[in-house]
Amino acid sequence: MMGAAKTPFGRNSPWVGDARFSGFPRPEDVSSELLTRHAFQPAPTLNLLAAAWLQFEIHDWISHLICTDETVNVGGYEVAELSPVPEVRPPAFINGETHWWDGSQLYGTDADFARDVRTRDGGRLKVDGDLLQAIERFGRDVPTGCPVSPRGLTNLWIGLALIHVLFAREHNAICDRLRSDYPRWDDDRLYAKARLINVALMAKIHTLEWTPAMIAHPTTEFSIRATWWGLLGKRFRTRFGRIGQGEILSGIPGSATNFDGVPYSLTEDFSAVYRMHPLLPEEVTFYHAGDESRWGGLSFMDLAMTEDNPGQPREVLDEIGYDNAFFSLGIGNPGAIALHNYPTFLQPLTRVNGQTLDVAAVDIYRMRETGVARYNNFRRFFRLRPARSFFDITGNNETAREICKVYDGNLEAVDLMVGLFAEPKPQGFAFSDTAFRVFLLMAARRLTSDRFFTADFTPQVYTEAGMEWIAETTLAGMLRRHYPELTRVMTGVDNAFVPWGPVRD
Repeated sequence: MMGAAKTPFGRNSPWVGDARFSGFPRPEDVSSELLTRHAFQPAPTLNLLAAAWLQFEIHDWISHLICTDETVNVGGYEVAELSPVPEVRPPAFINGETHWWDGSQLYGTDADFARDVRTRDGGRLKVDGDLLQAIERFGRDVPTGCPVSPRGLTNLWIGLALIHVLFAREHNAICDRLRSDYPRWDDDRLYAKARLINVALMAKIHTLEWTPAMIAHPTTEFSIRATWWGLLGKRFRTRFGRIGQGEILSGIPGSATNFDGVPYSLTEDFSAVYRMHPLLPEEVTFYHAGDESRWGGLSFMDLAMTEDNPGQPREVLDEIGYDNAFFSLGIGNPGAIALHNYPTFLQPLTRVNGQTLDVAAVDIYRMRETGVARYNNFRRFFRLRPARSFFDITGNNETAREICKVYDGNLEAVDLMVGLFAEPKPQGFAFSDTAFRVFLLMAARRLTSDRFFTADFTPQVYTEAGMEWIAETTLAGMLRRHYPELTRVMTGVDNAFVPWGPVRD
């Protein structure tokens, strides 16, 4: 049951009992005064695929379940409260997804959904419109009570849709390779082995491509790469294999499984620092990959699943074309993770189930509700020096005055998300140093605790072909394989999360 769906989130830092109940200032005031986007602030070192990828991975890891009829007014909207695990103190809350890196966002944790995305032919998954229609069918069914997990995605947009389709195509390519090596394997065995390989590929891309794009500094990039390949590097590892079972020289994959004395789970702290909605833009401009001419611009909500039209992402992709959409997201910038850069279409947002809410206010409320410390206390728990003044948080006099006004001069009341967004970022970082501490801690723990990335990361489990596939495949290589039309515009692109070229007018 460790890390199973419907088991509680853990904690990296202690529960803070007053974080939810003090209520000061109101979440809706934080939303309107400090978070609302007045003008789009781009993150120039990233492209929109980085934003889509983050959402894709979050759907694999995190889904706080609502198992109560209790509601609270947040920003003028009734928001359902999370239900704590009965008789557990301090309160613990339920994750509807498995805590493991297992590709549940693509393959499903609901049995009906898992069946519906398969073709039952050679282990393959549905792709393109057929896959997106399966997501639409389950996305409309928003559950009540306390299910194992949501039946499907309720916040699909074309960026997320593209990543789903890409990895479904990759799954099928892996199936084809396995079928050529093992012609007697049946549909279920091909499916299961291809899933195992595909998920390891997701973990590797997140570790070696997405994370270095988000923290583009030579020292941190080297450290992150060492978690996968070890200090001796990929060339040594692929030529000579591992040196012992330790992770320092040869990396975590293939090392000994290690729980550090604590049963594995994702944590409330991890969930809190991954609230990065400012990455989403207000609109996306599309271009033709063939001649790079402008196709046109669409607002974000024109690209997303809505209550009136859950099939909108699929319909837009059918019109624009998958290769053109990938190209457009590859050259477009997401928003910077900063104050005054929260998407206005999320304040308010009408969800597929008809519920309307201010997502920014809900983000603030959820951190308080789950007992995650406010900014200064959070830094103390992670052995970082707390801010001594409002200016110390941000390094900007005007922003410091704004935060001071909203929090009525109470430095200790500043919410974690406000501090994370206000912090000056280290060179090359897309997010704050405080958030980075949690990322670094949990990035290693998610791998070292999982036997499929440690003791069972072997050719006997993955097959020789699978191990080679994982080692040699990159996101850029996947895009070129499945969309050869992108080969020219991706010339020289090694990391697909970095802008492929200059942003067009």
